[in-house]
Amino acid sequence: MGFDLPALRADTPGTDTVLHFNNAGAALPPQPVVDAQVTHLKREATIGGYEAAAEAEAQLHHTYDAIARMLGCETEEIALVENATRAWDMAFYGLSFGPNDRILTSPSAYASNHIACLQVAEQTGASVEVLPHDPHGQVDVAALRAKMDDDVALIALTHVPTNGGLVNPAAEVGAVAQNAGVPFLLDACQSAGQMPLPVDEIGCTMLSATGRKYLRGPRGTGFLYVRDDWIERIEPPLLDLHAATWTAPDEYEIHPDARRFETWESHVAGQVALGAAVDYALDRGLDAIFERNQHLAHALRTELEKVPGVTVHDQGRVRCGITTFSAEQNDAAALQAALREQHVNVSVSPPSSTRLDAEARALPDLVRASVHYYNTTGEIDRFITALRTALAA
Repeated sequence: MGFDLPALRADTPGTDTVLHFNNAGAALPPQPVVDAQVTHLKREATIGGYEAAAEAEAQLHHTYDAIARMLGCETEEIALVENATRAWDMAFYGLSFGPNDRILTSPSAYASNHIACLQVAEQTGASVEVLPHDPHGQVDVAALRAKMDDDVALIALTHVPTNGGLVNPAAEVGAVAQNAGVPFLLDACQSAGQMPLPVDEIGCTMLSATGRKYLRGPRGTGFLYVRDDWIERIEPPLLDLHAATWTAPDEYEIHPDARRFETWESHVAGQVALGAAVDYALDRGLDAIFERNQHLAHALRTELEKVPGVTVHDQGRVRCGITTFSAEQNDAAALQAALREQHVNVSVSPPSSTRLDAEARALPDLVRASVHYYNTTGEIDRFITALRTALAA
């Protein structure tokens, strides 16, 4: 598929140490990302934090440019924040809701997002409505279309849920939102870096994402996109002297672009390295990355289905690099620990992280094995062998 795997793996020191199938948690960073972060930290230690940040001004500006290039938007529509949840919250809590407003979401909603929706509903009298899913487990776009009216104040969608390989039809949802003139908030936490995210084609008003997952960037980094015609319609729930200017003793002016959603103090080394991570992904091509991830995940699911007692739980007409499964008579956390002893990294997805979907499908704690383009089919074979060993223990 056009990848130089030996070069990719040489760029990824962690592949010499672990079999890493936890890319939906935190992917192994490539060496250029590590170098960018460590170099800046060393400059902070050498000349001081403020001074190093001033010196890195061009690199920080490049991070905005790189993210804008990835999304196909303008630099002024990007805010750099500390994580995807804060990015989502800055957009969501900046909207105004009232007693008659309806917030439409999906069965695959992530816990943090849905909790925020419930809190705002309690505070404002707005209602939270969960859309049905279609036979493939995706959000039902026809049902969404039928529910649209003047009281719908927001559509909030998790693009790729944390508990499986499903890819929700974001562009179809975006078309409904645009036709109705309703804001559309897309949680792209697990799709950024794994697949193309052209915001114009998707039709989202806002998009939140993290650096640590499929973008292979540092922890403690994230970003928010807000379409330019909505920026001044969303008042950030938190302001400081970076997001706003104190213009008189009793007056202030909020920053006119997306940086109104930022705060002054930030993880500068991480943000510099985030730009390197986005560059790395773009240089390899998001279409090619997505194609390879789908290929690897399909191969993994196929092999898992051959293991006695293992059930794969992924849904969706389109599936990505995340695979979730359970095993009869084996606790997911115990399996994770047994695999870790064999230097294999996976994570556990509990029902509490996606309660609506988990309860509807009666899902137990799931083992989540998430591949990325630097993984190999040989690692899939090693993973299945390690899993069989863990199951037999």
